[in-house]
Amino acid sequence: MKVAVIGAGWGGMAAAVHAAQAGHRVTVLEAARTLGGRARAVPATLADGRQVLLDNGQHILIGAYAACLALMRTVGVNTGAALLRMPLALRFPDGSGIALPDAAPPWDALAGIARARGWSLGERLALLRRAARWQLTGFSCPPGHSVADLCIGLPQRLVQEFIDPLCVSALNTPAQQACGQTFLRVVRDSLFAGRGGSHLLLPRTDLGALLPEPAAAWLRARGHAVHTGRRVQALQRDASGPGWWVDGEPFDAVLLATSSTESARLVGDASAFAHEHAALQRWATLARQLAFGAIATVYAEQPGASGPLLASPMLALRAGPGRPAQFAFDRGQLGGPAGLLAFVISAHQGERAALESAVLAQAAQDLALPGLRLVQTVVEKRATFVCSPGLQRPPLQVAQGLLCCADYVAGPYPATLEGAVLHGAAAAQALGRQG
Repeated sequence: MKVAVIGAGWGGMAAAVHAAQAGHRVTVLEAARTLGGRARAVPATLADGRQVLLDNGQHILIGAYAACLALMRTVGVNTGAALLRMPLALRFPDGSGIALPDAAPPWDALAGIARARGWSLGERLALLRRAARWQLTGFSCPPGHSVADLCIGLPQRLVQEFIDPLCVSALNTPAQQACGQTFLRVVRDSLFAGRGGSHLLLPRTDLGALLPEPAAAWLRARGHAVHTGRRVQALQRDASGPGWWVDGEPFDAVLLATSSTESARLVGDASAFAHEHAALQRWATLARQLAFGAIATVYAEQPGASGPLLASPMLALRAGPGRPAQFAFDRGQLGGPAGLLAFVISAHQGERAALESAVLAQAAQDLALPGLRLVQTVVEKRATFVCSPGLQRPPLQVAQGLLCCADYVAGPYPATLEGAVLHGAAAAQALGRQG
């Protein structure tokens, strides 16, 4: 089949590679000049004039991301060199918090909870009991439950120092608004899957080099086309069969991997058979109704630094009023220049200038780093959909020969890189059923 993939984010590149492996002829059309979508590289300049590649957001992968890791290896990425693997740790600058040993589940989680620093015996027992309850119920809950509902009765310290950081990092949604069932699925597949599933995988390279660029090179080397700076204007059903025209060029099938608003535009305005019109409009309506949350990443540097600034590559921070950042990353320990830090603010709201000032003050107080210089702030306004209880997401199948493989389509996971790659693979697999 001749297949168009619209969008070169992680879902789109996954769909393109899997479609190529299945023997289809692939053309990738990306509106931006860079590949990667919401997980891409961005240029920046340090105080000494050095040019560096940062990311549009500090992303974390975990060991349970089997689809992401397999795809990276397929396109030639050395995952051992590109990713720093370390057991899950949510440690704060004062050394308190939880760190899991490198052991098989559930023993790693049990040992990590039992040895958590700064938690009382009662608090640790409470978390162990709650985790056991979740496991006994098959990691399921009533459809309308939020993450906050799941945690009723837990000591406040556990909610603030364990549940909230996990929830906001995985779902980019505050616990009071976040879907309890989706959270439990993430907990099950990360903390209670196979050995190493809970490991943190921190990128040692920019996100473009981690997957999108190697995937594009892999596709081009096999005769497929990858175009940047090509925003698709219109979709039109081929009147003579099940295929589609993309800006006047015929394709047997189209895989959408664009933002929900862009996909809704293309689907809602598509020229199709009369019997397909209502279904296309329903799909576009579902896509338009999705709400989104922002993630901000504030990059700052310590000029003249020659070694690590943090005790580990990643530290949790105690967020609160006037303290917006939930995590800090030492990019100097992740293959970047010494002295460069990334502060992550999930579920971000507010003004950029106020955010930057608050983050620098937070770093001075919590990390004893009063002399940081702002490098760049990246705010991804539509970073993830708001993963609320009972959320109805548009399906992967849009119409015959037209599928959507972005991270917001219906599925068990929140808006993660793994979710996008899984949807891309599913869409490519479905092509065999489209003819």
